[in-house]
Amino acid sequence: MTVHFIGAGPGAPDLLTLRGRDLIAASPLCLYAGSLVPEAVLQHCPAGARIINTAPMSLDDIIAEIATAHAQGLDVARLHSGDLSVWSAMGEQLRRLRDLDIPYDVTPGVPAFAASAAALGAELTLPGVAQSVVLTRTSGRASPMPEGEALAAFAATGATLAIHLSIHRLEEVAAELGQHYGTDCPVAVVWRASWPDQRIVRGTLASIAANVGETMERTALILVGRALAAEDFDESRLYAADYDRRFRAGRADAVKG
Repeated sequence: MTVHFIGAGPGAPDLLTLRGRDLIAASPLCLYAGSLVPEAVLQHCPAGARIINTAPMSLDDIIAEIATAHAQGLDVARLHSGDLSVWSAMGEQLRRLRDLDIPYDVTPGVPAFAASAAALGAELTLPGVAQSVVLTRTSGRASPMPEGEALAAFAATGATLAIHLSIHRLEEVAAELGQHYGTDCPVAVVWRASWPDQRIVRGTLASIAANVGETMERTALILVGRALAAEDFDESRLYAADYDRRFRAGRADAVKG
């Protein structure tokens, strides 16, 4: 028996990984975060599977269901949206399972920031513009931000910022970041990336709050950085004709095939 923690992706059901699909299809019990995981993903559950929406449940309730399945020798598919490595509440579940000596594994999923970048047709790291992406958020009811993880600290690096769970503070975020990136810095807000009703609003730190207005909530991602609109960036040396690469013909140790 194993509890399979599966990143179900950002919304589009066909962005589920093949491994995730196969684990769901082999698990008699499926626990899914119903507020964010699309129901189409549940079509991969086997016939007769028990399917439980964990959105209204407490952590104790969820672990109790898993413990019951463990006692019965039943594999569990535990579905969370996006990727499990950030803001999934997986860590607290794994800690409980370790205490109970219940085996588990983790299957990654497509994260929201990657789906948002794809929707924008943007590379978030451009040579000479930005070579780092910071995934962050602002303080909320569920989790305060640790001391030192302030937006200003990240903005000082000039990195591209992917700011989650903060659309309700967009005006405040834009004002703070404008002091570091400049008010003309490009911004894109992507709501429900990859879902059928996905929406994109672009602007600058000076205009984005007005452009978005009251039209988005909860699952919107804020992307900030010069890389979002740069056209005068350097070309990567990776594909330069004179760049010495192992995979380029002519080298004595060139890799073939």
